[in-house]
Amino acid sequence: MKVAVYGLGRFGSFWAECLYKAGCDVIAYSRSEHQLPEGVKRASEEEVLASPYLFFCVAISSFEGLLKRIGGQIGKDTVVMDTCSVKIYPAKWMKENIPSSRAIIATHPMFGPDSGRNGIYGLPIVMCPVSGVDENYAAMKALFASMGLDVLEMSAEKHDEEAAYSQGVTHFVGRTLSQMGMKPTPIATQGYRNLMTIVEQTCNDPMQLFYDLQRYNPYAKEMRLSLQVAIEKVLNALRREEG
Repeated sequence: MKVAVYGLGRFGSFWAECLYKAGCDVIAYSRSEHQLPEGVKRASEEEVLASPYLFFCVAISSFEGLLKRIGGQIGKDTVVMDTCSVKIYPAKWMKENIPSSRAIIATHPMFGPDSGRNGIYGLPIVMCPVSGVDENYAAMKALFASMGLDVLEMSAEKHDEEAAYSQGVTHFVGRTLSQMGMKPTPIATQGYRNLMTIVEQTCNDPMQLFYDLQRYNPYAKEMRLSLQVAIEKVLNALRREEG
């Protein structure tokens, strides 16, 4: 299967290598001269847009603008997929800016270079059909299954609602603990080491991802308010105990 990856940032490079290891013929385009992952061939923007299967691996905040510029240039037989960590907005942008004859699938691999460093077998990937999907959708689902991924099918709305309280809160807590200056210590409990893992994984990602997760998930504000209320409840309980 010939696939293309548009964007070779931290996740795009990782995803391109995963696809190559799964037996795909992978080409990739990036505006910056990133080092090519193992087995991946560099291609022009025109070449990746004409590929049979195209994955966009770009920042959420830049995706709509990119689609407005190149959406009409995507090949008439190309199956288009994003890999954004939110789904409602990317699905909407793809539907609005890509010709309706193209098959569009919103996807979210629920892992990255850190959580997948020891392999991606058994890790989840979300698929949300957007438009024109039939045998193309089945082909991608089969590819993901062959990679050992746990394929989860749901609407973009369901994904974002759940992701706000899983991925969103994880990144929020990781960034908050980082601001506290948490560091490894020889007397760390396993729980503390688990927290340090969260800090390391979330802070290895670009700060822009954190901003985008909070800005472009319609349920993120509700999550932050719930977290704030929960913290206040714990603090109030301590205040009462202290008298």
